[in-house]
Amino acid sequence: MSVFDFFIMALPVTFLILSVLIAVKAVSHGKSRKRTVLVQLASFAFVFAVCMVCPFAVSAATGEPMPQASGADGMAFIGAAASTGLSCIGGGIAVGGAAPAAIGATSEDPKAFGKSIIFVALGEGIALYGMLISIMILSKIG
Repeated sequence: MSVFDFFIMALPVTFLILSVLIAVKAVSHGKSRKRTVLVQLASFAFVFAVCMVCPFAVSAATGEPMPQASGADGMAFIGAAASTGLSCIGGGIAVGGAAPAAIGATSEDPKAFGKSIIFVALGEGIALYGMLISIMILSKIG
């Protein structure tokens, strides 16, 4: 692996880390949260574009042809990413609503802890199911 290949691979990760640090600093200095979220989304879109261009740049620099994948493999990767991503978003929404309610119920009646923690665990189970589905999809590739 050449230095150019390493730089191309490290560039998106470095940019993402820097954009997160800049967003945290902006929020701590009183900037609008809505604006910082939009900046984060724009930076993620930029990193996505860089990641789409990088294989072409490495292929052009080395002179080796890019490996070809079938359209079915690409759709499987998109399906695996969608199942994991959407289930994690849903799990986060579920836990975000259930955990404060569980804390409130436990503070009023400590005996309610067992019943209320079940709802929090059910919310986290959604994310685990999505990850399981994506593992099943990816195991069929190849």
